[in-house]
Amino acid sequence: MDKNQFLQSFAEQFDDVDPSSITTDTKFKDLEEWSSMVALMVIAMVDENYNKKITGADLREANTIGELYDRLNSRS
Repeated sequence: MDKNQFLQSFAEQFDDVDPSSITTDTKFKDLEEWSSMVALMVIAMVDENYNKKITGADLREANTIGELYDRLNSRS
């Protein structure tokens, strides 16, 4: 899984967030647009694009997009 592609795919889940402002250090839960609906969209995006499962617990435990990426990337 490519980190830059993951960042781009993650950023695409938001309507009003400048994709260039999304980095691995972004605290995604602090983004104004973050909601339970966006969380579901992220879960679906990960499943569809990367054929990996992400849970609500994964989202709760990760603070940054980089931490979320690392959790997913560590799974086979």
